[in-house]
Amino acid sequence: MSKYSKAKHSKESVMSFKILAIIFLILCVIGIFYISCEFINSNKNKSMYENIDNTINETQKDIVSKERTINMQKVINLKSENKDIIGWIQIENTLIDYPLLQTTDNSYYLTHNYKKEKSKYGSIYAKNKCNIQDNTSNIIIYGHNMKDAQMFNTLLKYEDINFYNEHKIIKIATEQKENKYEIVSVFKSRIFYQDEQNVFRYYNYTEFENEEKYNTFIEECKKIQLYDTEVSAKYGEQLITLITCEYSQENGRMVVVAKKNNL
Repeated sequence: MSKYSKAKHSKESVMSFKILAIIFLILCVIGIFYISCEFINSNKNKSMYENIDNTINETQKDIVSKERTINMQKVINLKSENKDIIGWIQIENTLIDYPLLQTTDNSYYLTHNYKKEKSKYGSIYAKNKCNIQDNTSNIIIYGHNMKDAQMFNTLLKYEDINFYNEHKIIKIATEQKENKYEIVSVFKSRIFYQDEQNVFRYYNYTEFENEEKYNTFIEECKKIQLYDTEVSAKYGEQLITLITCEYSQENGRMVVVAKKNNL
């Protein structure tokens, strides 16, 4: 190889190295920017809910201790800000501690927080056909499974029976009352295609016209549960069904079903 060819080859190698270095640097900058945005959005969403406690004044704290729970007071305060807030959902000693929303458009709170601001975190919300005041209904509640453990990510921990044993109760407060729901079944499933037959579409059971339909729902939940909770439900006990994404299968979902139990 001539000196000219060697020099040319050397210059091309240097140029290629510079190009690769520039590309690498650009990718690093993009990655840092993305991580920074994720960190900022995560803290912003978390702080927004933590600051709700600050809206409760001293007079309301006195009322809370005598007439209502802190979660009931949160609902009362926030409802003046957004009438779509129908309750407050909490699983003690977990990150699930959020306002519960409901509107006619089931997709709206997938992309909006309780302040009606655009947010990838969305909100915890009930399906529009559900009536939280109706004891014969099944309140289907959705929330995103976020990587930073916010929203309904905690539901994935119910795959472990030990976590279930320590978190058997879900609380939902409205303006009038705070109810306790005892977990009946935990299972993994998915969203089924319309042409699939003989499948359990658990997300379609919002009302129970009769005892037979209610019992069928409970039986189907029990058939596919991850472990035996040794808890069942009888007709007339209101149900809630918590649903979030999980990724062990296509269109996978983690589902937690509980019954109202204020005893």
